[in-house]
Amino acid sequence: MATKSPSISHLKTHFHSFLNKISAKSLAQRPIGRWPRSASGGKRKYLFWLIPIIFIFFTTYFFIFKDLPSPTKLGKYEIPQTTKIVDRSGKLLYEIYASENRTLVKLKDIPQHLRQATISIEDKNFYQHKGVNPIGGILRAASQIVLKRQLQGGSTITQQLIKSALLTPERTITRKIKEMILAPWAELIYDKDQILEMYLNQVPYGGTAWGIEAAAETYFDKSVKKLNLAESALLAGLPAAPTLYSPFGAHPEYAKRRQKEVLARMVEDGYITKKEAEKAAKEELKFRQPATNIKAPHFVMYVKQLLVDKYGQRAVEQGGLKVTTTLDLPLQEEAQKIVSEEIKDLKSLQVGNGAAVVIRPPTGEILTMVGSKDYFASDSGNFNVTTALRQPGSSIKPLNYAIGLETKKITAATMFLDVPTCFLSPGQKAYCPVNYDRQFHGPVQARFALGNSFNIPAVKMLALNSVTGMIASSSAMGISSFKDPSRYGLSLTLGGGEVTLLDMAKAFGVFANTGIKKDLVAVLKVEDKNGKILEEYKDPNFIRGIRNKLNFPSSILISGSRVLSAETSFLISHILLDNNARSTAFGSSSFLNIRGHTVSVKTGTTDDKRDNLTIGFTPNFLVATWVGNNDNTPMNPYLSSGITGAAPIWNQIMTYTLKNQPDLWPKQPSGIVGAQICSLSGKMPPNSDPNAPDKGCPTRYEYFIKGTIPTEGESLRHSITIDKTTHQPALPNQAENIENQDHDVLRDMFGLYCLDCPHEGEKPTTVRL
Repeated sequence: MATKSPSISHLKTHFHSFLNKISAKSLAQRPIGRWPRSASGGKRKYLFWLIPIIFIFFTTYFFIFKDLPSPTKLGKYEIPQTTKIVDRSGKLLYEIYASENRTLVKLKDIPQHLRQATISIEDKNFYQHKGVNPIGGILRAASQIVLKRQLQGGSTITQQLIKSALLTPERTITRKIKEMILAPWAELIYDKDQILEMYLNQVPYGGTAWGIEAAAETYFDKSVKKLNLAESALLAGLPAAPTLYSPFGAHPEYAKRRQKEVLARMVEDGYITKKEAEKAAKEELKFRQPATNIKAPHFVMYVKQLLVDKYGQRAVEQGGLKVTTTLDLPLQEEAQKIVSEEIKDLKSLQVGNGAAVVIRPPTGEILTMVGSKDYFASDSGNFNVTTALRQPGSSIKPLNYAIGLETKKITAATMFLDVPTCFLSPGQKAYCPVNYDRQFHGPVQARFALGNSFNIPAVKMLALNSVTGMIASSSAMGISSFKDPSRYGLSLTLGGGEVTLLDMAKAFGVFANTGIKKDLVAVLKVEDKNGKILEEYKDPNFIRGIRNKLNFPSSILISGSRVLSAETSFLISHILLDNNARSTAFGSSSFLNIRGHTVSVKTGTTDDKRDNLTIGFTPNFLVATWVGNNDNTPMNPYLSSGITGAAPIWNQIMTYTLKNQPDLWPKQPSGIVGAQICSLSGKMPPNSDPNAPDKGCPTRYEYFIKGTIPTEGESLRHSITIDKTTHQPALPNQAENIENQDHDVLRDMFGLYCLDCPHEGEKPTTVRL
């Protein structure tokens, strides 16, 4: 292609000459002696302007022009090198590479609708501007920088070509300025069609597909000239974020969403009609089956996206990196096998998919990521459920109770009345939760309320904590999807807010880590093609061989922010490992028990049976599992027990993970003390004599944070107002047909419960918020 402008060397020569003239003029020797008095003011003014000008020119040269490439290099392709992703022991998971024989195509061989789709979604004014969009593009980029503090947006097709072919991928102001210098320069050298042709042959479309011909073959197994409108729209949307929008990536649904966005832009720009766009959007795309030479594919795609975000698409797919990950391949393969087999057995219960993650809480390492039953299954197998937003059901309850314990609103012995209750908020319909077994269990202490996953006590706990308080504390523990408290109500504690399985693993890791939040880690080390270490994860609790026997991690050396006290974390962990505390709901012998090991565990099932989770942990390992359907259709109601579905998968993976490991109980902090309390009320026994055989009430042993042991003794007999017709406690403000009677009574923070009164047909307690 013929050039029309000076080379970069000419520009540099002129720049040097300009600087020399300034230097010669400003630094010329003066006669020995002082400057003339009359000239001193002018001298100061001259120096006042000269110094910053020289500084600006030198800064501009060294940061902008010194290494500025020439647009004449466009169209020259470097030989790509393979990037290797390996597990923690060096076992190969995947090789990312691009073919050296890139197929270039002429613009005339690229369908018109593909060219139009690209221009619509990337640069609608491509044929009008001179390389940089002086109004929309620059203003949009400036707003991103100033308002969102992001260096993105506003790039024209010419700028994107410059960035992809000549510049490094980092998002800096310097790189943006270079783009804006080189883009108009390139448009002096090449005409618009040449630039569009180079762009379509140059930019990445995901995976090994660099250039539009390779993309057409990779995704649709056809030449670019045979692409229809629907296929063209999908491909045109990929270059903005090839890994994110790839139909073979972790979120294939993003590809469809992006395709519809492209079609909508084409309608706006007048390239196609709305009817044509709707027809193309409804067309079923037939993708070429991706290659199967990949291990732990969901995890690999997750890691690849992390790398692309940090190093850029070109560096990851052509830079020859060696990436050592946290994954343990034998554990991954066993977990994948377990998930696949169990989901096959659950088909009769309308369960279509399953997922699992295994992490090491003290280091945050992701040891296993099973995103679905089969990555290569035709029904959206590459959809990664571990990163998708789903409802957690009752598995979110420990976070709610942890807030109550941390703020000393309750203890593990605090008694809740599990009775019909309706909560009234101003301007809203009454919220009247029920338990999964459709029964009410009367007085129940916090330990047993959480262990058995009763709903009414959990909602009362949230009413005490407030939705705003739970949103804030859950976010601090690692739940990133809880944002605006106004979007949620008291059902939040029953799983009414969407979360990812990874976030739930991070949050439960706080309990395992004695209250410290540890961010999840997927990459241990990244080396460039020359062996230079670009990044390396180091942690005092890191142990490469996780199949070896691991003793307690050092809680002192766990880095991260403390979001809960060690005492609260111990209490939650102890409640969740207490098989007696959950036996009413789950029985004494369930899938929540791991033979020979003490494990804290919680289940969760949404009311509509769309999601079923089990999450459990020890000080060294955490396993989280999920079953459900990708399309969010309900499963069989039989799963409402909470121990069918995800629990057997969890049990098998945790059993395999803990094989040959020592049995580790949560360490009891010095701030935890124990005491005998009344089994019914949770208060101190009436007879405080420790040697007395009769304490005045049946007792049990409970743990408390120092300073929170109850001081009030149990006293059940009280005079209350009774409705003479129902023989039940009178309603508030009831003035007729009542009398005072002595009864055995318990009270919680919202109402009272008569132990020796009839309860059939009893009206719900009303709580006004």
